[in-house]
Amino acid sequence: MVTGAGVEFVGLAAGGLRGMGPWTALRNAVRILGSIAAARRIVRRFRTDVVLVTGGYACVPVTMAAWTLHIPVLVYLPDIVPGLAIRFLSRFAARVAVTSEESCSYLDRRKVVVTGYPVRTDILTMDKSKACQVFGLDTALPTVLVFGGSRGARSINQALVAGLHELLLTCQIIHVSGSLDAEYVHSATCDLPEDLLCRYHHYTYLLDMPAALVAADLAVARAGAATMGEFPAAGLPAILVPYPHSGRHQEANAQYMARQGAARVLADAELRDRLVPNILELLGDKPSMDRMRAAAKALAQPDAASSIAQQVCLLAQRPKAMGTGVLR
Repeated sequence: MVTGAGVEFVGLAAGGLRGMGPWTALRNAVRILGSIAAARRIVRRFRTDVVLVTGGYACVPVTMAAWTLHIPVLVYLPDIVPGLAIRFLSRFAARVAVTSEESCSYLDRRKVVVTGYPVRTDILTMDKSKACQVFGLDTALPTVLVFGGSRGARSINQALVAGLHELLLTCQIIHVSGSLDAEYVHSATCDLPEDLLCRYHHYTYLLDMPAALVAADLAVARAGAATMGEFPAAGLPAILVPYPHSGRHQEANAQYMARQGAARVLADAELRDRLVPNILELLGDKPSMDRMRAAAKALAQPDAASSIAQQVCLLAQRPKAMGTGVLR
């Protein structure tokens, strides 16, 4: 994607530390430290004025390289709760951009600016009827979008397939299963009656997610950071199922959306029994759906990308000797 956009891409060796065994963590720490020298060479070759990082262990050597060269760093935190990498990197940042005000308590407030989550323009501008045409949807039926990330979410896939016949009597479904469960989902759904099968739209991977988000009336998804930007931009109510092995990140994201009235939260272990009843309950309760839709729209920050870009430009104009200080 990066090279396709005409931007030079250079990879660095890195690896995770949280949840790893001691030897793996040690090996990955050595890889990260070893990449700092390579990152310094890259930063110099690019004649870098400012560095933008979004967390993850690959960002550590780049940030440290910039800090040692007195180049200002902007950290963007997409989730509510910062992970280990962002907590560490924020100490060396001149500015930390965040999706929500709720993140401020985890960081040095003097460095923080609330920008929102940047989303693709299509989500903000696409017409719903045109989005429905992309998938051949019946505009008279409610549409449920179900997905679990690029590789899929097995528990969500299994709960959906188990209740698919019941759901398709009421709605139509765009299901992005991911590659791991694609064959299982296909074999489990190929025996659906023709009148219901035409309401079920299965994809292993979906490139045109903006159209799916705009076409949908309700989403079922994990609670990655994108849900806090893309669902509000589309005004899309959601049932969020935090991935139970993601630390605190997804649970915090999901609870934030629920507190704002834009989502319901289901535990992963509850899916088999509660997913279908919750979908049907919401689809049958127009006032609740309208309230969730309005709450989601109220969270939208369509200028988020511009706000982050503005912070980059402000930092790029500063003398390098001031690069690691707090931006005033």
